[in-house]
Amino acid sequence: MTAIALTIAGSDSSGGAGIQADLKTFAAHQVYGASVIVALTAQNTKGVSAIHAVPRDFVAEQMDAVFEDLHVNAVKIGMLATAELIETVAAGLKRHSAKNVVLDPVMIAASGARLLEASAVEAVRKHLFPLATLITPNLPEAAALLGSSMAATEQAVDEQADRLAALGAANVLVKGGHGSGDVSSDLLLLAGGARQRFNAPRLATRNTHGTGCTLSSAIAANLAKGLPLPEAVGHAKTYISAAIAAADEVAVGHGHGPVHHFHHWWDRTDGSKP
Repeated sequence: MTAIALTIAGSDSSGGAGIQADLKTFAAHQVYGASVIVALTAQNTKGVSAIHAVPRDFVAEQMDAVFEDLHVNAVKIGMLATAELIETVAAGLKRHSAKNVVLDPVMIAASGARLLEASAVEAVRKHLFPLATLITPNLPEAAALLGSSMAATEQAVDEQADRLAALGAANVLVKGGHGSGDVSSDLLLLAGGARQRFNAPRLATRNTHGTGCTLSSAIAANLAKGLPLPEAVGHAKTYISAAIAAADEVAVGHGHGPVHHFHHWWDRTDGSKP
């Protein structure tokens, strides 16, 4: 049976993040991608100029259309923008008994634009944490979810992961891309308390647009294929690290360009095969 993953997120008109990045990532993992668009953004590599939320009734119609026909193996949730949309998506997940739900609590774009209303943070904790198999906040998002300052040490990251789990998240992946040092370290806290760190060299590039979307959708794709959670995260970490390493080969835009979702297949800039 074909593995199917569903992304529920916002559209990025420049193609580097959101729905577009998720579908590219699913395809790169040989997983069929379906989508529910909850918001439209006017954005490019330099920033977000406008956001238009999709009416909640139509979001629910999209979810029903997908789940009533497709056998969805995993769900990735990204930008939801408002508390009303969060409640609508949560209701749809319950209605269709969604499994393997990866929640990327998107709040701020790489350009600095706010993508989630401040008043909606509590709705994320209340309505989506209990339904998520895994939440994947980066360091600033973890701090915002907890009303704390950003963790600056491994011990602080451990403590914030524990606090997020205490709020109802079954499994927590705190991403270390916003940290410092030569290594980017992500902490996976599993239900039951086991911990695992996934490390990769920190790469010097400004082309990191869509990094968080891509990592979480890679995890969802791996779960859709039946991989256990730690293995799904490990493979996704390897994939995103390679996509960032190859990002400068994709000359897109004049700001924070996208990662290279298809780095395994595209020709190199010198014409050689990867």
